[in-house]
Amino acid sequence: MLARLIKDERGATAIEYALIGALVSLGAITTMELVGTSVTGLFVTVSGDLAGAAAGTGGSGTGGGT
Repeated sequence: MLARLIKDERGATAIEYALIGALVSLGAITTMELVGTSVTGLFVTVSGDLAGAAAGTGGSGTGGGT
């Protein structure tokens, strides 16, 4: 019975899939954190430009306008 249990690889396969899933999750979380920080900076810039335009002071934009 012990020899059969040692040769059984179903548990090892499940552990391998769990490790792969954990690595993929870690990579996805890291990527989302980095992208989220960039998007937050973009929204802050756009918000400042819109607030400046509403106040009539312009903004940090480089558009010439006519």
